[in-house]
Amino acid sequence: MMARTSTKSISTCRFSEAILKGEMFQRVCVFCGSSPGARPAYAAAAAALAGHLAAQRISIVYGGSNVGLMRVVADTALAAGGEVVGVIPRSLVAREVAHEGLSELRVVESMHERKALMAELSDAFIALPGGFGTLEEFCEILTWTQLGLQRKAAGLLNVEGYYDPLLKLFDDAVSEQFVKPAHRRMVIADREPALLLEKLLSWQVPTEDKWIARAQR
Repeated sequence: MMARTSTKSISTCRFSEAILKGEMFQRVCVFCGSSPGARPAYAAAAAALAGHLAAQRISIVYGGSNVGLMRVVADTALAAGGEVVGVIPRSLVAREVAHEGLSELRVVESMHERKALMAELSDAFIALPGGFGTLEEFCEILTWTQLGLQRKAAGLLNVEGYYDPLLKLFDDAVSEQFVKPAHRRMVIADREPALLLEKLLSWQVPTEDKWIARAQR
């Protein structure tokens, strides 16, 4: 009987190859909720992702908060010996309770500066479940890639199908000719942190421009 090889061992092997080739991400930006959400699975997934990134020696860049899933990500990675860099606007230091135990905390003057710096510091992006802010941050990264302003992979950790409606919306946007299929494929999704990271590593930058009806103008 053929021995069964686990998904974990396959992923570990591929990560080792990526490290040897110098292809592994150094820093991944994690977008996620400042609330814990209604299901324990969300916090569990946040911890699993943070632990996995720390185990691969990938630093985390996030919003610098000490509440909700943001705290779970930071605390888990730090406890595992990982590096965590927080970026938070001065106006939110008190309201979101800035995390004081991070490897590094950068305080900026605006939300725009926050997003720009997080993008600058990161090699790729992962969104855990979250609300308006998480969705806005993730979609802005997709737009920057679509416009050719950056060339970094972005993925959704689709915990218990949380992002299924959003993925369907993106599919509908293709059907209605607001998004090109090549740009829909920019959205990488998986329910397992290791598999999602593996997909991000193998992602290819789309070569098509954004405009569907340019020839009709």
